[in-house]
Amino acid sequence: MSAWENNGKSDEWYTPAYIFDALGVYFDVDVAAPKEGPRHVPCASYISERSLEKDWNGLVWMNPPFGGRNGVVPWMDKFFEHKKGIALCPDRTSAPWFQKYASMADAIVFISPKVKFERPDGTLGKSPGTGTALLASGEQSRLILARGGRKLGMMVQNYAFS
Repeated sequence: MSAWENNGKSDEWYTPAYIFDALGVYFDVDVAAPKEGPRHVPCASYISERSLEKDWNGLVWMNPPFGGRNGVVPWMDKFFEHKKGIALCPDRTSAPWFQKYASMADAIVFISPKVKFERPDGTLGKSPGTGTALLASGEQSRLILARGGRKLGMMVQNYAFS
């Protein structure tokens, strides 16, 4: 865990609105919504508790709790089993978990500059120690990143299984 993540203090860091403005899409469900309610996520429904135990339906937005080391792994497992959505995660490109899920993604946008996430009170945090990536699962999600994600940074597509 990077120092900016305030180990032990909170996993509540919200995605800034400009990410959603660039993507220009309405999601069916935010599967890791904050308990205080959604902030900027354009979405039909929100899951804020026990999400990993529930069924996910439709086009998913996922900014999971980054947690400690490998904290995103159970979230990424479920996300790629669902096969339809966009996940935000740290771009720890040398980590085995990132390499596993990056190879499963239909497209990835490496966001630049680094995302300054919002605290629960609405103020911006400092720049994280690592960058942030958007991973697309499914053709619809790949097209969303192709259309709007390029406004956010560099996009790569997975051609290995095309």
